[in-house]
Amino acid sequence: MRPQCLFPLFAPITTLPGIGPRLAPLFQRLVGGRVVDLLWHRPSGIVDRRFSPKIVDAPAGRIATLLVRIEAHLPPDTPRRPYRVRCSDETGFLHLIYFHAKEDWLRRQLPTGEQRIVSGLVERFNETPQITHPDHVVAPADRETIQAIEPVYPLTAGLFAKQVGKAVQAALAQVPDLTEWQDGAWLRRQNWPGWKTALFAIHHPTAADVLDDSPARRRLAYDELLANQLALILVRAQMRRLKGRSLQSPGLLRAQALSALPFALTAAQRRALDEVDADMRAPYRMLRLLQGDVGSGKTMVGFLAMLTVVEAGCQAALMAPTEILAQQHFATLRPLAEGLGLRIALLTGRGKGKAREALLAATAAGNMDILIGTHALFQQDVTFRDLAFVVIDEQHRFGVQQRMDLTGKGQAVDVLAMTATPIPRTLLLTAYGDMDWSRLDERPPGRQPIETRALPLARMDEIVAGLRRALADGARVYWVCPLIEETPDTDLAAAEARHSHLAEIFGEMVGLIHGRMKAADKDRAMAAFADGTISILVATTVVEVGMDVPEATIMVIEHAERFGLAQLHQLRGRVGRGERASTCLLLYDSPLSETARQRLDVMRNTDDGFVIAEEDLRLRGGGEILGTRQSGTPEFKIADLARDADLLDVCRDDARLALERDKDLSSARGTALRTLLYLFERDAAARTLRA
Repeated sequence: MRPQCLFPLFAPITTLPGIGPRLAPLFQRLVGGRVVDLLWHRPSGIVDRRFSPKIVDAPAGRIATLLVRIEAHLPPDTPRRPYRVRCSDETGFLHLIYFHAKEDWLRRQLPTGEQRIVSGLVERFNETPQITHPDHVVAPADRETIQAIEPVYPLTAGLFAKQVGKAVQAALAQVPDLTEWQDGAWLRRQNWPGWKTALFAIHHPTAADVLDDSPARRRLAYDELLANQLALILVRAQMRRLKGRSLQSPGLLRAQALSALPFALTAAQRRALDEVDADMRAPYRMLRLLQGDVGSGKTMVGFLAMLTVVEAGCQAALMAPTEILAQQHFATLRPLAEGLGLRIALLTGRGKGKAREALLAATAAGNMDILIGTHALFQQDVTFRDLAFVVIDEQHRFGVQQRMDLTGKGQAVDVLAMTATPIPRTLLLTAYGDMDWSRLDERPPGRQPIETRALPLARMDEIVAGLRRALADGARVYWVCPLIEETPDTDLAAAEARHSHLAEIFGEMVGLIHGRMKAADKDRAMAAFADGTISILVATTVVEVGMDVPEATIMVIEHAERFGLAQLHQLRGRVGRGERASTCLLLYDSPLSETARQRLDVMRNTDDGFVIAEEDLRLRGGGEILGTRQSGTPEFKIADLARDADLLDVCRDDARLALERDKDLSSARGTALRTLLYLFERDAAARTLRA
């Protein structure tokens, strides 16, 4: 249960003064519905109001805070003109400009003959300085109410800066004094402030350059990372306590499979298999993440592990996020499995009628060894006689509940999750710290290098001419576009429009595939491309995973500057799968932003997915690098995984040592650490991450 000292922070945001029924939904959209959500809403910039010149010295384009005397009110002669208030000091005159303002309100705020402090952006009109709608107007006695350095917060439509700033200050007034949870010696060595002091400091920055690098933010980032590591270690300990079952076999099926393969396993594949085998022999449940670059042989590792399970008399399942990928796995593994005398089948949402009923009956009776499928695998009517091992491909595309639904169909099920998106170490430690992980860092022999070039869209005629030459030489081409159809508010190429354009040039050798097509139509398009009936497949990112056509040697990605690095790398991995040299063309629209230029440079300079993943983290941050957001993946409020990576190892050691000394967190520091878990809501994450 949440400690009572945190109750004020987790109170509804409507308990703060000034946030009623009208504003509450806007704050909910911006930050969330609780007081603590405002505390994590950090400033994105500052307004420096310390510049206080005389009127004659106030330059246009700069924010100034001026002491002026109100000389006269000059109402407009027509509603379309602004209301002006003439002010002065001993050096000159200044106009305050208001549009659609009420005269009686302005006369109360700015009484003629009195002095006022005004602060805002100075402009010039007909050589006279002016401030349009000043940010602040106060009497000289109230000058202290104007913050010398004012934080600027991200906003949403309908909320103004003053409203958000006032709400944050009200939230800060609710902050309690909490017992220190950080190690005292470490805190002194870093010269970091206490938690409450740090929280106040990030909302009262002293300069723009300390917004991200201040000791206060670093301290709070450490707090958040420490809470995350504590939760993961606790979850891992809980996982270790869950009873598993030891799965082992003589290895006859695996030996037969290896002898039938036309290639030898890489050293990385053998190492990963040894790690999986050790997990399966252990008396606790396996939860291992197998990550490998595009084409590194993850599926084969998963299949060979399944053979151990089947030989032990149990069943295995492989779940993929799309029908395309599930069908691809089935097409790859079916000949191998049937050659070993195993019963293997495909189950997707498309299966209907008696065939589906027969498949479900065989699976329930134990007459099916390996079942490959999509989300259909965890539907209520799918039952197994003895499911013992689950492989989840592209696991970040599944939610935690979906994984729980599938593993719940067996007893003490071992889980091998696979991802073709290499994950930086910092993200592994924060998002998957409760899992063991294996890395395939070698490619099978024979994979061809891919030449990657970046070209402006303005050279479209040259690109098409180059394709004509390649097609004459027997090439097959993917052409990927970001959208399905043209929309009025975007200039991005649409797949349907590009298909029409290319079909005018190349005729019937151009096909189209996108996510809105019916499954049967997608199948036909893929089959036509695979057998060479069509030579150019125009597509959306539906081809990102699951397409395996060795004859495809050219990947064209239109508007490549709009894609993330991980997605570009995945798309590029669709070619280079055969014996012929392959090319990836990244088409971009000028001018490029600096970040987009860096992304394209990374793609041209390396094809190492792990290097690309690290660069993706650096350029984008950790927020979406794992792809589809899933329940259980931490979304950090203060910590920045790219900026704070150096703190992560210290946090892990600190959390591990704290729990070794005090496994129940019952000491004085342990109690404070429990509060930390609740503060950053890792209590809920800990329960969820058990999946």
